[in-house]
Amino acid sequence: MLIRVKPPEVKYAVGKGSSIEYSELSDIGRRRSNNQDSKEVLPPSNSQQYRQRGWLFLVADGMGAHAAGEMASAMAAQRVPLVYEKHASRSPPYSLRFAIEEVNREINTKGENNPDFRGMGTTCTTLAIVPRGAIVGHVGDSRCYRIRGTKVEQISRDHSLVWELESAGGMTREQANQSAPKNIITRSMGPHPKVDVDLEGPLPVELSDTFVLCSDGLSGQVSDEEIGLLASLLTPKMATRALVGLTLVRGSPDNVTVIVARAGVEQVTAVSSSDAPWPMSEPVKSDETTKSSPWIAVGVSLVSLFFALILQSSDVQQNLPAIPAGSPFWTIASLIMVAISLGSGLVASISWSTGPVDNGRFLPVGGRLGKGPYRDYDCTPTSALFNGIISSVDEIVSGLDANDQTQIASLMLDARKKVENSAFQEAMMPLCGALEIYYKAIERSRGSETTHGSSAN
Repeated sequence: MLIRVKPPEVKYAVGKGSSIEYSELSDIGRRRSNNQDSKEVLPPSNSQQYRQRGWLFLVADGMGAHAAGEMASAMAAQRVPLVYEKHASRSPPYSLRFAIEEVNREINTKGENNPDFRGMGTTCTTLAIVPRGAIVGHVGDSRCYRIRGTKVEQISRDHSLVWELESAGGMTREQANQSAPKNIITRSMGPHPKVDVDLEGPLPVELSDTFVLCSDGLSGQVSDEEIGLLASLLTPKMATRALVGLTLVRGSPDNVTVIVARAGVEQVTAVSSSDAPWPMSEPVKSDETTKSSPWIAVGVSLVSLFFALILQSSDVQQNLPAIPAGSPFWTIASLIMVAISLGSGLVASISWSTGPVDNGRFLPVGGRLGKGPYRDYDCTPTSALFNGIISSVDEIVSGLDANDQTQIASLMLDARKKVENSAFQEAMMPLCGALEIYYKAIERSRGSETTHGSSAN
């Protein structure tokens, strides 16, 4: 099923957020003995949950000897959504950062307390889609993309040596890739008690915007343009199968995990004038001075009331001969004291009823975190893009059984003809059919080592 043309722009009401369509898939790859990738999707169950914390998607790529990497990524996938949901009432971006920082401490503690897990770590790339837009919380070199029309944007920034070399200037991406190993990352969850979390967004979401989260097992074998091409022209379920299938076709030396999510009518960004700024920190704790302020106001109120009564005393007025007894001065002074007393009492009452003032940091409505998107590419369907995928499939056909070879050869012939006629959308179907045949052949050859799941609402 190919993506439909985007309809005219209209306004949409925010419901429970169930109009999103997504699919998730993780595969062990062709050279690994275990899968150290993990993934998780946390959907909202009602409109209140959608408004408060939205959808959460997560991909984690673990690292460490033996089962350490698998443990680290599993902890990130299991714990980050739970902590995020628990603290979501504060604000989505604050809760996302807090959750990643908190789980980082948990992973670090487990590693420090168990020699088998010492030094374990994991990447963690999360995407929260809330009524105000898309928010990314990110550590490591897993990625988050947004595809809109024929443009694919990388929202997250790779925490890798290759990225740093290129960002420093003086090197192209190709030169940076040749100068440093691709698997050296500069930031991850677990190795240290504290971790810096990148926050991006909220980025506006339009109808049919497609988001892709993936481990470097995918982005290392499939180009950004190819990711955008397949994710934009296919349904999320077909796209995840095709992306992982293409990765396997190209050797898949690493585990590969991908989530594809397409925004529906309820995910279209809706910012209201009644929206409040988002808190970005814990409420500032009240110090002793702040705690005692209402009592100080009560004291001022009582003292003022006492003086108001004293000033009306005839004994006091007679002991101050400079001001005649019965003078308007005494009445005015007494009224001023009464006003001070009432004002101080009101201050104390308000202070007790409202509690401590939150003097923390806030993200104003319309404000943005981070500097993403960091890169963008044109994923317009072209002969070059399609022929690159077709060539990769051609290279692996000879290793399949006769029946699979025959089916793929027929599908590739059909795809080539359609590409030659620039019928790119039609060419996608036979191409995906060939990738699916290869994927199933790999699954048959190794048993049940593939883990996957999907959902379409």
